[in-house]
Amino acid sequence: MDRKDFKIISNWIKKDSTVLDLGCGDSTLLDFLTSTKNITGYGFEKDLEKVKESIKKNISVIQSDFYTGLGEYFESSFFDYAVMTHALQENKNPDKILKEMLRVANEGIVTFPNMGFWKNRVELGFLGRMPISKSLPNKWFDTPNIHLCTFKDFEDLCKDLEIKILEKKVLDNSYSSNFLCKLSPNFFGEIALYRFKKD
Repeated sequence: MDRKDFKIISNWIKKDSTVLDLGCGDSTLLDFLTSTKNITGYGFEKDLEKVKESIKKNISVIQSDFYTGLGEYFESSFFDYAVMTHALQENKNPDKILKEMLRVANEGIVTFPNMGFWKNRVELGFLGRMPISKSLPNKWFDTPNIHLCTFKDFEDLCKDLEIKILEKKVLDNSYSSNFLCKLSPNFFGEIALYRFKKD
């Protein structure tokens, strides 16, 4: 497993816990957590082909939309953790998703790219076009991202929703930390991982 972000997430998750992965794709993360932490995992995924790949890995996956499916399938506090990797910014209502994550789980974990990263600021401010980078690889007209934000935006939203941030990792696009990411996270950080719960 060469996904450094998955290893960080694994360090935040207790052994033998229950995990919901929203937008699980082919369930690579759940498969990794099952083998390393002995978790019981469920996935939510809309793409039928990815659901089939998850089933091949013996991962339980529900093919459904988050907004309707979570309320239909799971009671409050059903899971220990709800995880969403690189999909928060693709959702129509990120605030509602965060609240729903903390309804069905005791803790939430999200990862997302930082629109405030300095190269993005330069490209938008001086070149006058939407940035394209390793963490934001799509062009403006074919991107799945509809609610890009900065780390400060996310933290402000958490305050508004009375969500307490337990841990945060600010990284570059290779999922490594460096001096600059620590010095000014919202300017030099490309990707963040947050662990949070209800305040």
